[in-house]
This record gives sequence, C-alpha cells and structure tokens, in this order.
Amino acid sequence: MEPSLFKPIKQRTVQAPVPIAESKVIRIILIAVTIIYLSLFLLLPLITIFMKAFEHGIDVYIAAITDSEAFSAIRLTIIVALIVVPLNTIFGVAAAWLITKFRFRGKQFLLSLIELPFAVSPVIAGLVFVLLFTPRGELGAWLMEHGVKLIFSVPGIVIATIFVTFPFVARELIPVMEAQGTSEEEAALSLGASGWKMFLRVTLPNIKWGLLYGMILCNARAIGEFGAVSVISGHVRGVTNTMPLHIEILYNEYQFSAAFAVASLMSLLAVVTLIIKNWIEWKGRQ
Repeated sequence: MEPSLFKPIKQRTVQAPVPIAESKVIRIILIAVTIIYLSLFLLLPLITIFMKAFEHGIDVYIAAITDSEAFSAIRLTIIVALIVVPLNTIFGVAAAWLITKFRFRGKQFLLSLIELPFAVSPVIAGLVFVLLFTPRGELGAWLMEHGVKLIFSVPGIVIATIFVTFPFVARELIPVMEAQGTSEEEAALSLGASGWKMFLRVTLPNIKWGLLYGMILCNARAIGEFGAVSVISGHVRGVTNTMPLHIEILYNEYQFSAAFAVASLMSLLAVVTLIIKNWIEWKGRQ
C-alpha cells in the first residue's frame, strides 16, 4: 500500500460537553420518567422471566435446561455465534479500512449495501434465502447436483445469521477510523513498515475498543436472531432449532416453565453482554 492511496481525512476535535442548566424539578421529572420506563420495559420483564423459570422449583429448571433438545439448541446457538462473529469481524475490518482509507467511486453505494440488513426484515431475508437455495431456486438445482444442502440445515442458519449481523462491526469501526485519520499509517509507511506490520502495530491498537464493541453487538444479535433463522431452519427438533426457536416451541406446547428456563439463560447472556459492553465503553473513554 502506498501513502498516496490514502484519503486525507480532517481530524475531528472532540469538545467536552457543556452542562445544561435546568431546574431541580425538571431533573427529578426526567429521572423519574427514565426509572419508570426502564422498570416497566426492562426490569419487570427480566424479573418475570426468572420468577417463571423457577416457579416449580430448581429440579424442574435443571431438567428443562439439561434436556437433550434444549442442550442441542444451546450448542447450535453457540456454534453459529462462533462461526458468524469471526467472519463478520474480518469483513467489518476490511470494509471499514476500504471505506475510510481509500478513494474510489461507488463508496456511498457500498455503504448503502452494508446497511441493507438494517432496512430489510429478517423474515424477508430468510424467505429470500429459502427461495434462492430451494431445489427450484436460482442456485438450488446446482447445489443439489453437487450434494450441498443449505435450507433446513445448519449451513443455511449460518448464512442467514451472517446476513442480518454483518453491518455491526463495520458500522462501529467506520466512525472510529474516520475520526483517527491516516497520519499515523502514513508515518508508518514512510518509515518502511509493511502493510501487515502497519495494521497490527498502528491501526489495530487504535481501533481495538471499537472493534470489540462491534463484536459484542454482532454476537448478541447472532445469539438472539429469530426471524431469518425461523424461516430457513425448518424447525427440526434437535437439529436446526436454536435457543429462540426452542423457546417458541416450548411456549406453543404450553411448557411454560421449560420455556422460561431456557429464556433465563438467554437473559443471562444478555446481562453478561451488557456488562462487557459497558466495560468496553469505559475502557474506550479511558
């Protein structure tokens, strides 16, 4: 990579926020509204999930989460996340690097494509993949001839999850890289550093907190994705059911305690994700 390829970016100056003067009554009202809103739509549902999960005792709870189908759903969810997050991380870093460091035509179009999953319903995305990979679809016949099965299988779930989660890492990194500019990379190149050495020793340390933040968001969405996975999975028990799909099946079969037990595991994952997210934000500010 030559220094001339880099697009010069104006450095942004970050100003300290100016405190807003408001009356004590307004502050109390705003705090009260925030607490009430969070209590109704976050804390109360979370507490209800755990109350329902342990409603019939710890034995029922353990039996629900150690059931073979529940274990299969948990394992599949983790496997999908372990595949999707690294792939989307590689794509996100490459896309952010390309968009922020180089000049080329069609950059805005590329940004629009990256943001496309935010605008498309996950159910529609899953339906598109089903139509594309079905034996009568555009690619389905060719795939069947070569013994490749994507719909109603784990690979199809991975593809659908990749589609709905790939913008997260890129959209977190693009503003970070734009704010940092290219002066440090140009200096490294002028001193004889190779492209990889420049990335590992200059770029990566500068973007590491934004990168981790994007990976956390991508992982949370991959674990909780329902719409696209529901369409393409086929709901095969013990084979293609992820945790959200397994919860839906248990709830539809009136196994409420088991459904809330598995849901409590997802809630715990969400809480852990939130803690890690806040820690990363704090480290980023440091």
